[in-house]
Amino acid sequence: MPSPPVRTRQAVLKRAPMRRRSRLLLLVLSLPLVCGLLALGIWQVERRAWKLDLIERVDARVHAPAVPAPTRAEWPAIDKTADEYRRVQLTGAFLNDRETLVQAVTDLGGGFWVMTPLRATDGSITLVNRGFVPGDRGDAASRPEGQLGGEQTVEGLLRMSEPGGRFLRANEPAADRWYSRDVAAIADARGLDGPVAPYFVDAGAEAVPGGYPVGGLTVIRFNNNHLVYALTWFALALMLAAAVVFVWRHDRTRD
Repeated sequence: MPSPPVRTRQAVLKRAPMRRRSRLLLLVLSLPLVCGLLALGIWQVERRAWKLDLIERVDARVHAPAVPAPTRAEWPAIDKTADEYRRVQLTGAFLNDRETLVQAVTDLGGGFWVMTPLRATDGSITLVNRGFVPGDRGDAASRPEGQLGGEQTVEGLLRMSEPGGRFLRANEPAADRWYSRDVAAIADARGLDGPVAPYFVDAGAEAVPGGYPVGGLTVIRFNNNHLVYALTWFALALMLAAAVVFVWRHDRTRD
C-alpha cells in the first residue's frame, strides 16, 4: 500500500496538537459544569432531608396538646420554622364589630375566612381565624348566633402573618378587599387599640351556634419534590460527563 503523501502527513501532524488543545479546552469547560450539576443534586438531597425533618416536627406540633399562646414578652422570639402550626389556647373576648373577611377557597367552596380580634384580660389582641363562611354569609347579620359574646376560650393552630396579599392580588385595605391574612394591615385598618400579636390563630373544628363560621379547615401541605430535582441534576451531570468522554475518545482516534 503506498505511503500517504508527505504534505498530507505534515497536515495531520499539525492538526494533532490542535485537537489535543481542543480536548483540553473541552475538559476545562465541562468539568466545572459537571461539578456544578453534582453540587446542585447534593444540595437537593440535603434540602429533602431538611424538609422531611420539618414535616415531622410540624406533624408533632399539630397533634400535641394545646399550650398557652405566646405572651407579649414572647412575641419577638416567635419564628416561623419553630412555631408555626403549634397548637395553642387563648382566652378573651371577641371584638365582633371589628371582624374582617378574607377571600378563601376551601373544600366547602368559595367564600371568606372570618378574622376576628380576641382581646385578652391584659389588653393584648390576637386575630383569630374563626373559620369559613360561604359568600352569602359574609354579612355578620346573616349569622347572629355565631357572634359569640363574653369570655371565650379558643384552641387552634398558630399561624404566621401573610403580608401583602396573594400572587397578583394585593390586599386593598382602603376598599376592604383582603386576599391574605395580613395581621399588621388588618389591625391598622380596624383601628385595634392595643398591642396586637404578630401571628393569628386558626380556630379548631369546635361547633359554633348557627353553624358558621366553620373552623378546623387548616390545610397543611409542604411541597417535597427535592428527590425529583436531585435525580434530575444527577442525570444531567451523568449525561454531560458521558458526552465529554464520547467526544474525547472519538477525537483521540483521529490523532
